[in-house]
Amino acid sequence: MARILVVEDSPTETHQIVNTLARHGHQLLTASTGLQGLSLAVQQQPDLILMDVVMPGLNGFQATRQITKNIETSHIPIIIVSSKNQETDRVWGYRQGARGYLTKPLDDDRLIGAVNEVLGA
Repeated sequence: MARILVVEDSPTETHQIVNTLARHGHQLLTASTGLQGLSLAVQQQPDLILMDVVMPGLNGFQATRQITKNIETSHIPIIIVSSKNQETDRVWGYRQGARGYLTKPLDDDRLIGAVNEVLGA
C-alpha cells in the first residue's frame, strides 16, 4: 500500500489517523510540526501527506505551499485535515496546492475515501 506522512501536532488525532490507515495496510510516517513534515517530505518521499493546519511555527498552509512549490516534493499530493471548516479556509488550502480538504472530527470512512481518491486506488 502507500507510504503516508501524517503531519499533526495532536497526539490523539495522530493516533486515530495512524490506526485507521494502518488497518488499511498503509505505512505511516509522522511529524508533529510543519517544519518536521517539510523535512520528512524531502527525505522520505511519501506517496501522500495528510497535513494539519493549526500547528506551532510553520502552519499547515505554509508547509503545504512549500512542499507543492519545491521541485523535490511537488509531485506528492497533500490532503489538509483541519478543524478550520470555513469555505475560505478550504479555498485557501486548495490555493496552496492541496488536493483534498477534510474537516475534523474525522470519520474513518471519509478519511479512507479521500486517501483512496487522491491515490487513485
